Amino acid sequence: MTSSNTIHRRHFVKRDGRDLFLYGYEPHTLAPLPEEDGEVAKGGELRHHPLRNEWNIYAPHRQNRTFKPSSADNPLAPSIRGGAATEIPFTDFELAVFENKFTSLHADAPNPAEIPRVNLSRAGGRCDVIVYSPEAEGNLNTIGQDKRRLLLGAWNDRYQTLFDQGCEFVLPFENRGDEVGVTLRHPHGQIYAFPFVPRVQQDAMNAFENGYDLAADIKAFTPDYGVAQAGGMTAFCPPFARFPFETWIAPIETKRGPWDFSEDQLDGFAHLLGDVTRRYDEYFQRPTAYMLSLHAAPRSADDRFHFTAQFYPLLRAPGRVKYLASVEQSTGAFTVDVMPEMAAKTLRAL
Repeated sequence: MTSSNTIHRRHFVKRDGRDLFLYGYEPHTLAPLPEEDGEVAKGGELRHHPLRNEWNIYAPHRQNRTFKPSSADNPLAPSIRGGAATEIPFTDFELAVFENKFTSLHADAPNPAEIPRVNLSRAGGRCDVIVYSPEAEGNLNTIGQDKRRLLLGAWNDRYQTLFDQGCEFVLPFENRGDEVGVTLRHPHGQIYAFPFVPRVQQDAMNAFENGYDLAADIKAFTPDYGVAQAGGMTAFCPPFARFPFETWIAPIETKRGPWDFSEDQLDGFAHLLGDVTRRYDEYFQRPTAYMLSLHAAPRSADDRFHFTAQFYPLLRAPGRVKYLASVEQSTGAFTVDVMPEMAAKTLRAL
């Protein structure tokens, strides 16, 4: 960790009106470079699925989002004086968060047109992009502990701000790899702030409120399902995992979200984010395609909600993709090719 835990934030309003936040251990004072004009979508709409009891987001403008640009056209890189403008109009930064230009959720989302017998709603909320580093190559392991702690500081700042703005659930996440559909190689994640609690998180909230004790399960799981521990945090393959090599990171004691973590827990969480990524890449012998999501308490949840960060790898063995096919997509019942206890033993040994 750096000699100072202080994290500075600079708020900059882009030419098109979108927010850009620059986080760093040193104050960001660089002058902005010229930006290009451009229209910004104001979100899509929400439609309710009556048989699954869930709200889904419809945002057709996202079909036009940036798709696998060349390194010269990387929109997440720092801007170059005299060169093409990027999303970050500065020649350098430590970590950046900006409002997604191709957003699915927006505070000013329009009211949808009526459809007979369909329950619709505004797609309020917000979608942010979080850029881990100015370097175009890297991952949660290689960016190092200081940058991971900075990432946690940015996540916690966005949690607080978005909850204060009335969002009901905030989901920081990262998609990595072609198999997940990643269109930008630059190391980055996203944050979706929902105007409602999605069904998966509502079910989790109900389970905790009805007495489910994840902390007790973690203690019971550790001998056979544990992968690593650090600073009061544990990484483990849950025995009910749906993906081969699915791994969770959680505090050993119940905490609603990383905003409640001690300094030791923040250090431990940051370390394990890199450690799990390292173990995946070592085992699969390549940059592992995965989905990472942070399951913190919704705004309305009480202190029984237990935070988890969940990695879902899209590989079941080196060189073999785990496809979500008809059974999984149609029923929600996953077929898992690797027993979680064997996955934990394999990752633990690396």
